[in-house]
Amino acid sequence: MLVRARPWLIVSLVLWFAGITPAHGGEPLELVKSAADKVIALLRDPQLKAADRKRERVEQLKAIVNPIFDYDEIARRTLSAHWERRTPAEREEFTKLFRAFLEKVYSDQIEFYEGERLVFGRESVNQEYAEVESKLIDDKNEESPLIYRLKRSDGRWKIYDAVVADISIVTNYRAQFNRVIAKSSFEELKKMLREKAG
Repeated sequence: MLVRARPWLIVSLVLWFAGITPAHGGEPLELVKSAADKVIALLRDPQLKAADRKRERVEQLKAIVNPIFDYDEIARRTLSAHWERRTPAEREEFTKLFRAFLEKVYSDQIEFYEGERLVFGRESVNQEYAEVESKLIDDKNEESPLIYRLKRSDGRWKIYDAVVADISIVTNYRAQFNRVIAKSSFEELKKMLREKAG
């Protein structure tokens, strides 16, 4: 059974909803901040807060968030060694299924935001990779470290992983997927993702 990993929920909600404390940095940091600012403006729109407009709000949020997530890279890293054994068509199908699953996870949770804030810290860039450090602060003023990992591909930075309180989203899903494939099959993993995303 696939677990809807709490780290992914936290990352997606924080990216979508968090109040951002100003920080100065390079392109990776600005990418995350810019997306968050757009989302905050969208979520504060009183016309979109009605329950019957949730679907519309989710679609608009996806339009902001999806372009900065590298779903191909996330899918490749979560399948790890199993990725190499897949045909190009299988890889494409898996990426689409996994993306739909992740979208379902975070869109189901948009009502559960509790006012967490995100304070950005240091940004580090090493050629085609970058990390943006931050702290998630809840309403009790308790802090959890949160690191966004980005990769530059075709001249654009995109998020491919995040580490929340020392738990990597990619590592979390990789372990789950490995267990499903080991106990059953790759086809069973696709079936489970399809069911969870439905």
